[in-house]
Amino acid sequence: MQNALDSCDVAIIGAGPVGLFAVFECGMLELGCHVFDALPAPGGQCAALYPEKPIYDIPGYPRIDAAELVERLIEQASPFAPVFHLGQPVSGLTATAAGFVVENAAGVRVAARAVVIAAGAGAFGPNRPPLAGIEGFEEKSVFYLVRQREDFRGRRVVIAGGGDSAVDWALSLAEVADRVIVVHRRAKFRAAPQSAARLQALADEGRIELVIPYQLHAIEGAEGQLSAVIVADLAGRTRRLAADYLLPFFGLATDLGPLAAWELDLDQHRIRVDPATCATSRPGIFAIGDIAAYPGKLKLILSGFAEAALAAHAIHPLVHPGEALHFEYSTMKGVPGR
Repeated sequence: MQNALDSCDVAIIGAGPVGLFAVFECGMLELGCHVFDALPAPGGQCAALYPEKPIYDIPGYPRIDAAELVERLIEQASPFAPVFHLGQPVSGLTATAAGFVVENAAGVRVAARAVVIAAGAGAFGPNRPPLAGIEGFEEKSVFYLVRQREDFRGRRVVIAGGGDSAVDWALSLAEVADRVIVVHRRAKFRAAPQSAARLQALADEGRIELVIPYQLHAIEGAEGQLSAVIVADLAGRTRRLAADYLLPFFGLATDLGPLAAWELDLDQHRIRVDPATCATSRPGIFAIGDIAAYPGKLKLILSGFAEAALAAHAIHPLVHPGEALHFEYSTMKGVPGR
């Protein structure tokens, strides 16, 4: 039996920073929102992948940690009482005479006049290393993201990978961990030059150990607790690295999932939109943030914020046909309900 049908003005798919700001922009135009996300908490990649990493290009904040940015956006959206449906991916979209019905994998169904897709790069998950039995250690002593670096204080940490995430977390965890070992299959790192230089400097000081050129070969441990990571070089020679935690950073596998079947005009893994309104090729559906594609698009959070405002203003006449929208600055209008 299907769940009872809820209703709202706008269904937002994606609870990352851009989706959260879309709640605010819609709320300022008196458009009520339901928000869907596959992750168990709002914040998208900012919350799930790098909550403690600083962001430097948010206007008005010379520096703000990703987690704090999410908290501020939730606070900003809260006067408009958005309804969140978290922890389950969106599984279906059905057109109706009045708009759409959005459904998630838990069977939650919401009727909406318009849909805003703010799903970043789509559903994402880690690229897992092909190590036998690794599933039994995941979320216990093998992690694909760092939520709080304090969890690693005084412990032995092996980081695998050569990109920005691997290098940045090696630099950060070197301040709290007992030992940090970085395993990479080549001497050159694919990270920002200044970060790679700092990594080498800490290695020269003995604060980080670089194990190169090696790659992951096997893991040892019991009942989910890691005891060692076995690595191998290109000749097949192995080394045993005593470890409490393994952090494999091999990037993310992204997937549009059911969005790919929604008859939208796609540009590879992104959705083409009208840059003036963020409208997709399907009337009533809009896309904002990293998933939106148009000439000159900049994949920045601040670009997504502007797109959220454009989409909200384009949606208003769909929800309130014939009603004139008298634009007012927030400095004059204030926040309704506050």
